[in-house]
Amino acid sequence: MTRDRTDVRTGIVGLGNIGQYHAERLMELGVPLVGGMDVAPEARRRFTQRYGVDVYEDHEKLYDEVDAVIITTPNKYHEEYAVDAFERDLDVLLEKPLAHTLESAERISDAARNSDGVSMVGFNYRFSNTVQIVKNRIERGDLGEVTHLEANYVRRRGIPGRGSWFTRRSIAGGGALIDLGVHAIDLALYLLDYPAVEEVSGITRSEFGTREDYAYIEMWGDDAGPGSFDVDDSSTAFIRCAGDRSISLDVAWATNRPTTHEFVARGTDSAARFDLLESDLAFYSANTVGPHHLENTSIETRQNDTHTEEQRRFFDAIVTDNGMGVGESIEEALSVQRVIDAIYRSSEESQTVSVRG
Repeated sequence: MTRDRTDVRTGIVGLGNIGQYHAERLMELGVPLVGGMDVAPEARRRFTQRYGVDVYEDHEKLYDEVDAVIITTPNKYHEEYAVDAFERDLDVLLEKPLAHTLESAERISDAARNSDGVSMVGFNYRFSNTVQIVKNRIERGDLGEVTHLEANYVRRRGIPGRGSWFTRRSIAGGGALIDLGVHAIDLALYLLDYPAVEEVSGITRSEFGTREDYAYIEMWGDDAGPGSFDVDDSSTAFIRCAGDRSISLDVAWATNRPTTHEFVARGTDSAARFDLLESDLAFYSANTVGPHHLENTSIETRQNDTHTEEQRRFFDAIVTDNGMGVGESIEEALSVQRVIDAIYRSSEESQTVSVRG
């Protein structure tokens, strides 16, 4: 019998803002949302009131009712909920990052490898129309050999509410690097076709989150003050990959510069430049005949809801029963976690480090 998305009974673990965002996308796609789980009574109350589904304090009770689960908890708790789901052979969409530590990420990866469930990590920016156009141009050879990626995800004043789990290392595992950098690193490696990463030289900084004298334009949540902030708010790194390919990384929650989400893929024949959150995309190539100048081909791309496309890919993989390659994102997320771990170690040791694994 042919299955479709309406046959996949799905639950959500973690009923905060991102959990509700995923719930809305499920409804748009026609996927049956049958329940949710959260340890916070108020989160459960809001969720059941809004979506009219059963909610649980215990994830095992939810898992008894579902075929697939979307996990959106704080990073520290990914392992507990993901490993239990994989051991039940449930299909799992796990929000990024894979975990709060490399060791926890490795255990999740092992569980996914031994499970019959479809697995996917929430690298939603891969599914933007702009990124897909660039990926297609690279794969068909328009850029020649792509040797370097400039990856920037920089906010001017975008620190999360100090005292939230985002600003506590014991729960998040880090700050801007593990929050924003995970996207930038994944996209850079994705466009390079995920080469092996060999060495990393990086610095992490905490320059704004520990200060009293700044206004945080984009802060969300309550502010418990600088004493509740023990993570990085920016990071800069150089990542060396196999085949002499490289990535320059700049991520920040707060800086004294304009916001930028600019990525540049540099190839031997041309380059691509795009803003991750905007619709502008440009390709550049040097004219080697006649006057020297840079030819600029600009494209206006149509913005799309990347979480919807991410979910569509996940559920299509489930109903076609072939995985469609989405399981690769677990191993790729583990590679990203290794890079993040290496950047933190490089910063602590003030030297270039090899990437573990």
